[in-house]
Amino acid sequence: MNIFKLILSVFILNFSNYISQELIIGEERIEPGIIIIFEGAIKDMIMPSSTNLNEKLTDVHIEARVNWDTKNVPNGTPSGGFVPYLHITATVTNQNTNLKTFIDLIPHINLSDNFHYARNISLPGKINDLYTVSYTISPPSKYEVSLHMDWKEEIGNNFFEPVRFEYKNLDFEKIANASRR
Repeated sequence: MNIFKLILSVFILNFSNYISQELIIGEERIEPGIIIIFEGAIKDMIMPSSTNLNEKLTDVHIEARVNWDTKNVPNGTPSGGFVPYLHITATVTNQNTNLKTFIDLIPHINLSDNFHYARNISLPGKINDLYTVSYTISPPSKYEVSLHMDWKEEIGNNFFEPVRFEYKNLDFEKIANASRR
């Protein structure tokens, strides 16, 4: 029984360390009921390797978890469900040198966050520098998603207008030094 308790304690400690090492950059809500959680996550190996930065060259996995709210959403939207077809870009700016990295966040899936938008990046400077991250979120174009009349009558011709969010003084050092394996 003591060995079981020891194994369980080690598992819980390691799991809590893994979970606590995601940096919540910001949380936002945009109408019509979309919740966005921006994160700096631990680097990971992402497939296919032809379109994703190698884990060994990565400092941070920049994420945007984008889901329908669980209340006050348009009829028929899945409560808490992933919002697809959005266009999300991020600019990571080193506050010491003004060097910048521009990235398109693309759909990813894993077992902890399920569908989300993300990208592995190499920070434009030292991992212990402070950074500003700006996100721009745009709705799908009219050629990517067609709207039914009920949506148009309740929501309008678009999902939402493009929005921009900016977060300053971000410290990625703990995340950049962490490893999933």
